[in-house]
Amino acid sequence: MIDATDRQIIGILQRDGRMSNVDIARLIGVAEGTVRKRIERLLADGAIRVVAVPDASKLGFDVETVIMIRVDLGRAGQIADQLAAMREVRSVRYATGEYDLIVDAVFASDEELLRFLTVRLAPIQGINATATSHVLKNIKLSDEWVLPSEGSRVVLIVDDDPDFVEVTRLVLEKAGFRVISASNGEQGIAAMRREAPDLVILDVMMSSILDGLEASKRIKSEVLLRRTPIMMVSSIASSDYAGMFPTDEYVPVENFLSKPVSPQQLLQEVQRLLL
Repeated sequence: MIDATDRQIIGILQRDGRMSNVDIARLIGVAEGTVRKRIERLLADGAIRVVAVPDASKLGFDVETVIMIRVDLGRAGQIADQLAAMREVRSVRYATGEYDLIVDAVFASDEELLRFLTVRLAPIQGINATATSHVLKNIKLSDEWVLPSEGSRVVLIVDDDPDFVEVTRLVLEKAGFRVISASNGEQGIAAMRREAPDLVILDVMMSSILDGLEASKRIKSEVLLRRTPIMMVSSIASSDYAGMFPTDEYVPVENFLSKPVSPQQLLQEVQRLLL
């Protein structure tokens, strides 16, 4: 079984697999030897693997396809092994339902896909039917999945200041929250749709001067997002752009704090909004 410290280590490695044991230890407040021994145990138990994940689309494989295959069950294992050995195939999984195997494969062109289906798959004995679907856009990939903390509430920080994000992350994670982050409004909304956080901490000045304000309006306009409380934390009130922030109209957030804000006050407000 893994504990809270293991989960912290795994979460940090997911964000940066090259981070040193010393830096991980500093972030979570334990000895370097503790981190080293825990990573060795997690690797030995098969709980984690440290790998490089290539981006197929950036390596010339622009056609990603999901192929569902119905087979003679007596030959399923042999067919699965044959498919797994093919260089175009990224994953092979058994499935229940109408199809028995699900294959994820990538190709440089539609012509390569056609050749794969007609020349490579068609001759395999025991394949009875296939269904092919092009992947148009990936929203979340398996390597982006974040290990949930047991029973933890999720806080999304949307801010382009890495120091603020990291300090806030450490404070909230120490208090038992699971923290995810994004660096602008567009990424923040995508993260909300993907992760369904319990609270959003939102900056104002990011990719544009009022980026966070526009993001808050979009969040409150979407049925699936609008119930998520927003705590806006920004330095715009003390900046040269203070006059651009509306003070005579409704701002769709539950709370507004001006930077700099102490970690203790931030934590208190997060806990208050999540009561």
